[in-house]
Amino acid sequence: MNFIPPIPNSLEQHWMPFTANRHFKANPRILTRAEGMYFTTDHGAKVIDGSAGLFCVAAGHGRREIAEAVNEALTTLDYAPPFQFGHPASFEVARRIAAVTPGDLDHIFFTNSGSESVDTALKIALAYHKARGEGQRMRLVGRERAYHGVNFGGLAVAGMVNNKKAFGLGLPGALHLRHTHLPEHQFAVGEPETGAELADDLQRFVDLHGADSIACCIVEPIAGSTGVLVPPKGYLKRLREICDRHGILLIFDEVICGFGRTGKQFAADSFEVMPDIITMAKALTNGVVPMGAVAVNDKVHDALMSAAAENAIELFHGYTYSGCPVASAAALATRNIFEEEQLVERAASMAPKFLEALYSFKDLPVVTDIRGYGMIGGIDLAPAEAPGVRGLQVMQQLYDAGCMVKMTGDCALISPPLVCEEKHLDEIFSKLRGVFAKH
Repeated sequence: MNFIPPIPNSLEQHWMPFTANRHFKANPRILTRAEGMYFTTDHGAKVIDGSAGLFCVAAGHGRREIAEAVNEALTTLDYAPPFQFGHPASFEVARRIAAVTPGDLDHIFFTNSGSESVDTALKIALAYHKARGEGQRMRLVGRERAYHGVNFGGLAVAGMVNNKKAFGLGLPGALHLRHTHLPEHQFAVGEPETGAELADDLQRFVDLHGADSIACCIVEPIAGSTGVLVPPKGYLKRLREICDRHGILLIFDEVICGFGRTGKQFAADSFEVMPDIITMAKALTNGVVPMGAVAVNDKVHDALMSAAAENAIELFHGYTYSGCPVASAAALATRNIFEEEQLVERAASMAPKFLEALYSFKDLPVVTDIRGYGMIGGIDLAPAEAPGVRGLQVMQQLYDAGCMVKMTGDCALISPPLVCEEKHLDEIFSKLRGVFAKH
């Protein structure tokens, strides 16, 4: 029985997320199949995936190993309640994740998305301080131009204005560091040389509000959705030092960076800075089944365990589908692929070719800036008559040319699956050049 129609019967009922719905429904871009590096459209055209879906399909599309693992889960244990009960796969996923997280971030709490991972991390930070008798630490520090998902906790610490302005005041007490994208960073390759002092904004918040009011500071090591802002040299280390000095937890949002995108397992490894908490999602299941996770270090975990009465719930938080069997099966199969095909090492070896191709666009007049690190890059295009107009045009033209990348306003975000070969990079960047050159 065919459960999925070959083409939609109607476009009207589905209110699409982060989409110009009226524009889309006037000229829909419908994907019907995917395999390896390519999507297939409803017209039978091939579209190369230049953004790993939404940064999540690291192992390429159509991995039968994952499909078979999911099918086995569905036909063996379709669902198990995660509150007060368990199943083997979630414990094994936690063990496998802890084996690759840096340092002692060995305690894994499961969610269903990056947004939920961020809210979970913020709640864990607040609960940690309360468990230690410092419940007055309620301020959350984020950063301008940050993206931390779309739940109210993530919105509170985020700094992308259009994501926030329609939804009221949000959570109280959130503070924002300045973003790290300085004018002198234009076309900087890798980590900019200047800007580490921007981390001192956190010290200013300590001086103004008192260290004992601040629970945590959350940053993306590389700010992804806003345009791939690579941290200045020494910036993350300085944040870590300020947090240590004042008892503030440092959270790295690695929903995009995690699992090889920077050429190492996590950006924390690449930049040699150890956070207290890491959020993750996306590549955890290769995008096949929604799943997120939060990795917590011994200090935070043990404080919450020891503060609760014996046999009491230590953290009143969780989701109906936390670590569900189907998602756990997908995650385990994905972990196997990462290890057997050495995808993290592959990303490290492909990064020089990727970055060389990325920065080759400096010669195009429409390109105003380029930023990149590992296997992720951002290319800013000069705005047209209004911000975002050119970006929408470019997205459509790329699709028509057989290429897909994530557009944020007038910035093209390139993050191909980690299984890509040089010929795939050549195709992606050739099609990007062909479209950009028309503007």
